[in-house]
Amino acid sequence: MLELLNSHYNYFAVMVLLGIGLYMLIESRNLVKKVIGMNIFQTGIFLFFITLAFRAGGNPPIIKEGGGPYVSPLPHVLILTAIVVGVSLTAVALALIIRIYTEYGTLDEDKLKQLYYD
Repeated sequence: MLELLNSHYNYFAVMVLLGIGLYMLIESRNLVKKVIGMNIFQTGIFLFFITLAFRAGGNPPIIKEGGGPYVSPLPHVLILTAIVVGVSLTAVALALIIRIYTEYGTLDEDKLKQLYYD
């Protein structure tokens, strides 16, 4: 079991990040903590895709004589794009949170629901 964990530690880290992020998204009532949980969850997904793209003995995708197995650059480009989208999503979410706090004076989800329905 320990040998399997040592050889696949990336997958263990992915599961831990996804678990922490999902727990924060579901269990937290504070909107800022939900955004932090979303970022942790995104980081777990990024690590998962990069881990899947790893190829042992792979070379850069530059065609030359005797190149051998090549590594696809597509997953890395997609993750780079996802990181940019994630940062912009976080910025918009935090701007909305600031606006909600100035309007209602709280970031608690239950209090905001109560204010909305009253």
